[in-house]
Amino acid sequence: MSARLDERLERIYQEVTHRNPGESEFHQAVHEVLETLGPVVAKYPELAEHKVIQRVCEPERQIIFRVPWQDDRGEIHINRAFRVEFNSALGPYKGGMRFHPSVYLGIIKFLGFEQVFKNGLTGMPIGGGKGGSDFDPKGRSDDEIMRFCQSLMTELYRYLGEYTDVPAGDIGVGERELGFLFGQYKRITNRYESGVLTGKGLAWGGSCARKEATGYGTVYFLQEMLKARGDDLDGKTCVISGSGNVAIYAMSKAMQHGAKVIACSDSAGIIVDEQGLDLARIKRIKEIERRRISAYADEVSSARHIAGGNLWEIPCDVALPCATQNELDGKDAKRLIENGCIAVAEGANMPTTPEGVRLFQEAKIAYGPGKAANAGGVATSALEMQQNASRDSWTFEHTEQRLREIMIDIHRNCHETAEEFGMPGDYVSGANIAGFLKVSKAMMAMGVI
Repeated sequence: MSARLDERLERIYQEVTHRNPGESEFHQAVHEVLETLGPVVAKYPELAEHKVIQRVCEPERQIIFRVPWQDDRGEIHINRAFRVEFNSALGPYKGGMRFHPSVYLGIIKFLGFEQVFKNGLTGMPIGGGKGGSDFDPKGRSDDEIMRFCQSLMTELYRYLGEYTDVPAGDIGVGERELGFLFGQYKRITNRYESGVLTGKGLAWGGSCARKEATGYGTVYFLQEMLKARGDDLDGKTCVISGSGNVAIYAMSKAMQHGAKVIACSDSAGIIVDEQGLDLARIKRIKEIERRRISAYADEVSSARHIAGGNLWEIPCDVALPCATQNELDGKDAKRLIENGCIAVAEGANMPTTPEGVRLFQEAKIAYGPGKAANAGGVATSALEMQQNASRDSWTFEHTEQRLREIMIDIHRNCHETAEEFGMPGDYVSGANIAGFLKVSKAMMAMGVI
């Protein structure tokens, strides 16, 4: 996998894999960044001299702890939880908490590493971090989830603060979970420090448009990529993986721009409706009733559910992977290209495998990597932090306009950086280099820390 790295960067990559054995997702994320930094090291040799790349690849702090909790039957369970505070050169650590059985240290480190560059691209004063647990909230009662969240925060609270580390939600962690976490933080610290968590409910310090932000931002970035090619979303057919917040609100914004979304998915399968999905019905099934997406096909005669189906085999103009890492591989990318797909924008973190990315780039389709395309979520979290700090509350319209401006700026930065370093249209290199330079210059200014 490391054949494309130049000699200096290859040595760094080998050091990373040796120091972090068995963490394949983290290795993949590091390699994906390093393979674009050759021109940067050539232009700025002082970065290599001061070992900035090695420092960027090593988290500032890694916290691992157990979370004991009791279910409704009185049985005791023990889960493992993590918080990786990766880099604070630009501001307090910022990044979500993920509750999912697949969570282990390597997943959290990959997410935290990506978050460093993503947060740098937003232009906001936030560093990068990530956390989570192998706890599975599916099938658990509200009381069980509350007890788990309270146990987790009883340990984690000592590492958090609005000027230290500010978690948010991620897979398995929504407004309900954040409420339980914040309540326990407030109870232990005796402080109403609303800026310590983002993604909160509107009644207790949350920001309008935060729930919508990642999906909306992904589509704003997509629109800018298409605009750079003299095109737009109007009339395009679109498939979106997932059916959580990111997918639903990417669907919503794509429809507002004139696209027809014909398919989405969950872990049990996909639904396809060539006439276009009914957004209100999707929202009711997933957000209110919390049912499987297959329920949509039970209600809509023109739709069909394919258990275990492959979303990427459905012909489309635009693909938006919004579910999880490595969900779209080389075979899927080839099928999308053969079926005429012209653009891919990642609403999830690293959802495309390296082979898939290579095929998209070779085919010259518009490809927006997650650290740029899905940065709208954390950008709006930073806007929520601003409102909390000033004891203010902005309208949905004002917050969405700020989000749109940030995503346009991110696209411009990635596009111009790629051109500056001789890789026009390469948003992967543009995002990696722009994010890295922002962080590395701050690190250089602060000395050896």
